[in-house]
Order: sequence, then C-alpha cells, then structure tokens
Amino acid sequence: MDYKEVKKVPAFERFAGKAVSATGSPWAFVIAFMVIIVWATTGPLFGFSDTWQLVINTGTTVVTFLMVFIIQKTQNKDSKSIQLKLNELIACTKTASNRLIDIEELSEQELNTLHTFYSKLAQDTKIHLDIRKSHSIEEAIEKSRDKLKHI
Repeated sequence: MDYKEVKKVPAFERFAGKAVSATGSPWAFVIAFMVIIVWATTGPLFGFSDTWQLVINTGTTVVTFLMVFIIQKTQNKDSKSIQLKLNELIACTKTASNRLIDIEELSEQELNTLHTFYSKLAQDTKIHLDIRKSHSIEEAIEKSRDKLKHI
C-alpha cells in the first residue's frame, strides 16, 4: 500500500472504535452515574412503581446488549493484531520454532498438550539452566535426547 493512499475503514469498525473510547472514558461513567442518581431520586415521585423500575431495567439491558457486540468487535481486532505481532516475532527469530505460528488455530486438546510440554520445560529450566536465557523447542528436544542417551 502506498503511503499516500488513504485507508478505507469500514463504518462499523470506526463506530465501534469511537464507541469503545467514549464509553470507556471517565465522562461516560459520570453520565451513567448521574442517570442512576436521577432515576433513584425520581422513585418517590413515581411511587417506586413497576413502570419506574422497568425504565432502568430496560435501559440498562439495551445498553448492555449493544455494548457486548461493540466490545467483542474491538476485542477480536485487538486479539488478531496481537497474534499477528507474535507471529512476526516468531517468524523473524532464528531460534524460535515456526511451528508456533498460528498456534491459536489448534484445538483445545493440542493447546493443552503444548502447555504441558512448556510447563515441564519451564520446571526443567529452573533446575538445570539459567532462566535468563532463551531456548527453542528444537534445543529442548535435543537436550532431552542427550539426557536419554546417558540413562
């Protein structure tokens, strides 16, 4: 993409970004707090009726329902961005295993298997190696094979 080109950001993505920024601001909290204060203080005026309670219940339900989708959209984008950055770091590091690129596509069982492997590797590292050094899967396997030869 040429730097002079203007990126066309989809309307919903622009809206979601602005909505999340706005609703995550201190002003949004103050406004929401003030709405609750106004609602609570009008309780005696309306005799704490079912309609009075329904107003706040309906309002908060609608806002929550809509915010779930907006927050999920921005979370998905952030998660994808982080995964791509991690993939780039793995791809450009000589000692990192490229098998970990797109690891998020593995099944839960496969992730658990890798987690178990890395947990054991971390325990072994604490015992035998300087924790401040980085090691690849290939190096770990090679060290494991060397250990097995001596048994």
